[in-house]
Amino acid sequence: MAIVSRGFRGRPSSEDKPLPPGQYLTQDFPVLSAGPTPKIDPERWSFTVTTETGEDTSWSWREFQALPMETPTVDIHCVTKWSKFDTTWRGVSLDTLLAGVDTAADHALVHSYGGYTTNLPLEDLLDGQAWLVHSYDGEELHPEHGGPVRLLVPHLYFWKSAKWVRGIRLLLEEEQGFWENVGYHDHGDPWREQRYQGD
Repeated sequence: MAIVSRGFRGRPSSEDKPLPPGQYLTQDFPVLSAGPTPKIDPERWSFTVTTETGEDTSWSWREFQALPMETPTVDIHCVTKWSKFDTTWRGVSLDTLLAGVDTAADHALVHSYGGYTTNLPLEDLLDGQAWLVHSYDGEELHPEHGGPVRLLVPHLYFWKSAKWVRGIRLLLEEEQGFWENVGYHDHGDPWREQRYQGD
């Protein structure tokens, strides 16, 4: 008698998952940056949310570490066409960070140490879709991958997951970031192949 009934396949493997159009699967974790890797002492790191009225809410490294942590396992997709399945991170949900912030904003501009910026609709940072993460695959996040803390927005192309993040400015009107100013798409949905303006 068969132990496993006919048709049972168990959990789907990575090979069974669909890839966004134009993407290929990698086991590596390529390093791509718009400039040099900044050296940031975690004890001097801070994160600030600035509302459209100029009100700031900030967290030091110790205050950030004391917040409720989550461990999301997500697929990530780079605009340069690589995708990586089942990546595991640890950090704080943007829902937690923005819970006490009074805002009428619909847009956000993310700021990083080193001057990098990227824009997102505020709704893409809420409802369990985005985190500030400080570890990857059970280890402290290495500087080349955005440590000590990076933004993680896995449902958008990975340039939206800003490395070395230091703050978010909430806006009533959209303001383009670094790559968006040179022709990359304002939204960056990999399933719709929103790589460049006009896609």
